[in-house]
Amino acid sequence: MEPIPETHAALEELERYGDLQLREDLEQLVGRAKERIPGLLGVSLGMLSQGLMLTYVASDVDVAALDAVQYVDDGPCEEAVRTAEVVQTDANALLDEDRWRLFAQATAAAGIESTLSLPIRHGGVVTGGVNLYGTTADTFDGHVEELAKLFGAWAPGAVANADLSFETRLEAVQSPGRLKAQAHVDQAIGLLVSARGLDPDAAEERLRSAAARAGVSIFVLARALVDAFGWDS
Repeated sequence: MEPIPETHAALEELERYGDLQLREDLEQLVGRAKERIPGLLGVSLGMLSQGLMLTYVASDVDVAALDAVQYVDDGPCEEAVRTAEVVQTDANALLDEDRWRLFAQATAAAGIESTLSLPIRHGGVVTGGVNLYGTTADTFDGHVEELAKLFGAWAPGAVANADLSFETRLEAVQSPGRLKAQAHVDQAIGLLVSARGLDPDAAEERLRSAAARAGVSIFVLARALVDAFGWDS
């Protein structure tokens, strides 16, 4: 599995400030997970205190955008961190959860059939969360405890200098084709206005905040929402 470009850029920035071990640790961690779970498409590891999301993928599915959709309108990873409980879902269960409707639509459009969200604890406190995305409805069946142990053993506190600001990260991942991308942002704002009754300014702010938390540009998030609802021309 490989880091997405945004994660690669974030790791390079951390290495510039002396954190030379994190990349190797993450490669070993996600490599072990992929060995155990052949249907694993992507892994995202989020650290609450540093506001940093690091994402690895085994395909061209944009799981970072799916993370961002959760931050726009809630989802299983958000619940896992809130409740400190493991949350496992499949495509049918997600579609039955009206409160996660946007996330369900986005995962369906991306061809994701199952998700597993794990809280990461350090010293008895939830310090982050892990999202795992699978190719089949039963990708994670029988592996939940194993994966919880694997990722729970990785301490998010190992990041020595993860104070990268959201704006700094987003500046590094601005999308080309900005006019087309801005049209997607406008459509995504309209979606939130319609689906959640937000005013346009609040909807745009929610998009920007969610994209920043996931470590992707607002254009990537907006495109995921547009694709999920089949609005693209």
